[in-house]
Amino acid sequence: MKLRLRVCIDVGGTFTDLISVDEKGEWFATKSPSTPPDFDEGVIDVLKLCSEHYEVSINELLSKSISLVYNGTTISTNAILQNRAAKTGFLTTAGFKHILLMREGGKTEPFNWDIDYPEPYVPLYLTMPIRQRMNYAGEEVIPLNEDDVRKAIRQLKEWNVEAVGVCLLWSIANPVHEKRIGEIIKQEWPEVYVSLSHEVNPIIREYRRASSTVIDASLKPVMSRYVSRLEKFLTENGFVGDFYLVTSSGGVATAEDVSKRPIYTVNSGPTTTPAGGLLMAEQEKGINDVLVVDMGGTSFDVGVVRDGSIMSSKESWIAEEYTSHMLGVEKVDIRSVGAGGGSVAWIDPGGLVHVGPQSAGAFPGPACYSRGGEEAAVTDAAVVQGYLNPEYFLGGRMRIDPLKAEQAIQQKIANPLGVGLQEAAFTVLSVVNINMVSAIREMTVNQGVDPRDLLLVAGGGAAGLIIVPCAKELGIKKILMPKAAGAFSAMGGLASDIVRKFGATYITDSKNFDYEGVNKILKELEQQGEAFLSSMRLPSESKRLEYFVEARYPGQVWELETPLRSNRITPESLLQIVNDFHDVHERVFAIKEPGQYIECVYWKAQATGIMPKLRMKEQSYGGKDPSAALKDSRKAYFKEMGGLVETPIYDGEKLKYGHRVSGPAIIEEPTTTIVIIPGSDLTVTKWGNYFIELQ
Repeated sequence: MKLRLRVCIDVGGTFTDLISVDEKGEWFATKSPSTPPDFDEGVIDVLKLCSEHYEVSINELLSKSISLVYNGTTISTNAILQNRAAKTGFLTTAGFKHILLMREGGKTEPFNWDIDYPEPYVPLYLTMPIRQRMNYAGEEVIPLNEDDVRKAIRQLKEWNVEAVGVCLLWSIANPVHEKRIGEIIKQEWPEVYVSLSHEVNPIIREYRRASSTVIDASLKPVMSRYVSRLEKFLTENGFVGDFYLVTSSGGVATAEDVSKRPIYTVNSGPTTTPAGGLLMAEQEKGINDVLVVDMGGTSFDVGVVRDGSIMSSKESWIAEEYTSHMLGVEKVDIRSVGAGGGSVAWIDPGGLVHVGPQSAGAFPGPACYSRGGEEAAVTDAAVVQGYLNPEYFLGGRMRIDPLKAEQAIQQKIANPLGVGLQEAAFTVLSVVNINMVSAIREMTVNQGVDPRDLLLVAGGGAAGLIIVPCAKELGIKKILMPKAAGAFSAMGGLASDIVRKFGATYITDSKNFDYEGVNKILKELEQQGEAFLSSMRLPSESKRLEYFVEARYPGQVWELETPLRSNRITPESLLQIVNDFHDVHERVFAIKEPGQYIECVYWKAQATGIMPKLRMKEQSYGGKDPSAALKDSRKAYFKEMGGLVETPIYDGEKLKYGHRVSGPAIIEEPTTTIVIIPGSDLTVTKWGNYFIELQ
């Protein structure tokens, strides 16, 4: 096999997806159940399926055919949610032991005395105060007490801690004490994992910096084991190409970088979907204003792309409302809700139906998987409605049991509500639809964006089951679904560049600007960025270094990111920065204050390795008549047509460019199923994707 393949593998909570693309733009997508807690086994499973597709051994596939492997994973996210992260100790400045407990006000409802303060990420007994103190200017107020450090480390060692996070007050102004603590830890306990706040996340807000540091430390053992096992497998099978992991910033990073800063993999799974959606929209329609959704087995993820720019945010939390922890790092702005194919339907004491956030996951999975699951999941409802083919799930590789799906829906939903089986299943899918619509409105309407002005790009193995009625509810008329929708996040990974951000806090304002101090910081960031770029095996024209400042008006709480046009600030360029900030503020808040000075807080350099752009192969025109792809018909439920109706079923692998299918109809692909409701039409595009229009 001479083809050189680029491969992305996305490890989800329910399924592990793979997509491979060759130089001609021809692709192959597959998926296999995830294998918690040893997720690397699921990665190996889909690589074996890939080798079977290309009719080569897995050794030949990796050693001769694959030049690039991307890997997106939910391992770090699940480790936190399922309390499987490493036991972690926390060293902080004496007098500030309660940073992780008090947070930014302590709890979401500070005046609700019935709610206790949530547990800190690191228990108080593992939090060790160290006598030392720096002031805001980086001047030593109290020398570092090294005896405190050694005593703390020995105590943590006795308590079998696996990792240590260190966050001292004002270490961002002068990290000398943190660095010395790091040296002492290595002397006392060389094998323990350590994270220092000035390296992980050098920002000014104390809780966010502390939180990101201890989360990072707790994930180092977990991610290091996963990465090392996967790299070992690849190496033993002759892989000599490039291996990267997807990060929460929407790009990819080397395995070494991820092992050093695993916090940047938390919630990274869905962050590639905006890149995949933008790729599809630009290639198919020349559009760069996109609403991107991904519905997998566990969650429904929503992102927005405006003017070709993928939105990012630092307001990222992990876990549930009253026990959540601030990540504190910048990530792609994605809204996720528990509305996937494995999301469990349940009834509250008041008789209301809910779906999620609990998920049946890969094991035991929905009841129809026949793996011991008894709860009614979204997939079970889709089976009852006739949308899914029990003989063709995962292209026929996985048999599902419709009788068990019916039993779960009947016992868990229909009987308690006193309704029929079909109405119960319809209710479950309707509730999921409400959850999806709410998530989309939060990311669009609540932020001043009309979703009807955006092209909806929908992916994920479960999206095709319900995305058309979801769009109808929102008034969206046009939907683009990739043919490889079941591996949409993996496709987004292949559309992503290698990205690494470097930053430093240095506060000054435009009235009394410290040119010397800022230019020194920018020079250091430039050196860090260039060192990172030089390690990439890419041509110089594919490497880019950009600079930004996070600034605010005086008295504002939060900063806005403003691009810099140069990495050296002069009086003339400072005036341009101020004007650019006014424009950014107006774009975000619809108001600006010309003539007002600004405060500059945080300086950033973003190093980007631009990867070859993914482009799918164009298809030959096959006319409008899809009858050659008609494979069967079966009864499926459409409420607007009175219930179960005989519905044509089309083989997605036989549909050609130009074929047009009117609803009601069902398209079956090896990795997804698309339900076309009455009043909507589907057309196959010249790249083999599906364009759906609602009348």
